[in-house]
Amino acid sequence: MLIVNPSETPIPQLHQFLIGSIGPRPICFASTISKDGKPNLAPFSFFNVFSANPPILAFAPNNSGRTGEPKDTLLNVLEVPQVVINVVSNSIVEKMNVAAAPWSKGISEFEKAGFTPLKSDLIEPFRVAESPVQIECEVIEVKHFGQGGGAGNMVICKVLRLHINEDILNAEGKIDQHKIDLVGRLGASWYTYSDLFELGQPMSPTVGYDKLPDAIKQNNVLSANEVGKLSALTEWPSSEILEEAKNLNYAESTDLMARKLISEGKISLALAIYLI
Repeated sequence: MLIVNPSETPIPQLHQFLIGSIGPRPICFASTISKDGKPNLAPFSFFNVFSANPPILAFAPNNSGRTGEPKDTLLNVLEVPQVVINVVSNSIVEKMNVAAAPWSKGISEFEKAGFTPLKSDLIEPFRVAESPVQIECEVIEVKHFGQGGGAGNMVICKVLRLHINEDILNAEGKIDQHKIDLVGRLGASWYTYSDLFELGQPMSPTVGYDKLPDAIKQNNVLSANEVGKLSALTEWPSSEILEEAKNLNYAESTDLMARKLISEGKISLALAIYLI
């Protein structure tokens, strides 16, 4: 393993290790406004949601790695503590990238990138019409973590109002992850968009890895994810499933049979063949 000590690593290299390791990261397309009414629009991938009660988002317009100077977004929220956080879908990512260019202060990225500004209901910064979700926020705190290039500035925001395009909702009125088609940020110049799979969250204690038979824990055939599926079962195989396991045609090894059953979604039966 490569051992990295932050205090001994050049900032550009440390930055690459961090953003290359932690991702995909959601993108905050932040619309702000200066005290003299000049709009600014810029994307940041140091961003997430941290609370629903109260609704809290945070993003970090870190100091420029090239100049060491603070970004216009930071300067604006210090002057006018308001921001619209617009989410970035695959349909607008190329235009978003234009807004990421180092435009001079006072230049409107709405105009340069060709986005449509919409008047917000409760705050001064404009919303991005092309974004499927636009979130009006008040800035409640800005935390500074350092000085110079790459220094962090966390902008903590309270959500005041959401504007959601109804085209991205499903029949239950919830956001459909296929329809919203969000884009995520990776390291270097890499982005990713939704390649979806479902993974049900266990709502009760599971079998757990520690209780699995040694034949599972010690084999080198099953992958970590396959063992994880066995560990995630919320109950042990029933007597009926154990009886079914006894009657299987074992033309392959137990491990290969288990892999086949897991691929077919028969997780409990796969565990049962190790128990009989």
